[in-house]
Amino acid sequence: MRIGALILALFTIAVSIVGIVSPDSVMTIRRSYYTPRGLLVGGGVRVAMGLVLILAASSSRWPKTLRVLGAMVCLQGVSANLLGLERARAILEWEATHVTLLRVGAVVALVSNVFIAFAVRKKPSAAMPTVRMG
Repeated sequence: MRIGALILALFTIAVSIVGIVSPDSVMTIRRSYYTPRGLLVGGGVRVAMGLVLILAASSSRWPKTLRVLGAMVCLQGVSANLLGLERARAILEWEATHVTLLRVGAVVALVSNVFIAFAVRKKPSAAMPTVRMG
């Protein structure tokens, strides 16, 4: 599962960079899947991404943090569908009018996924000696 989480993190890092440089292009793609079927598929993909993080957490450097992030991603996938298509579209259009907010969101996604990539890359070896202070 660590490899799956790393691949997802690297993909999301790339999308985040595009979102920082050209938020309009990401908004165009997002608008294209705000249909009844697209909302369900997008929600399912987010839930799957969250589950990958939750399952990869046990073999990571920060399992509790990754489980929380995974749960948040799952909630994102479910929430858009619970809000309904019209409300989701209204939120999307509100976001589109705030380009700075889109860039800030992309930066948050970038930082989060750099953290995830670092956390799942390699768990510190249990054989390594620990240094205790005091």
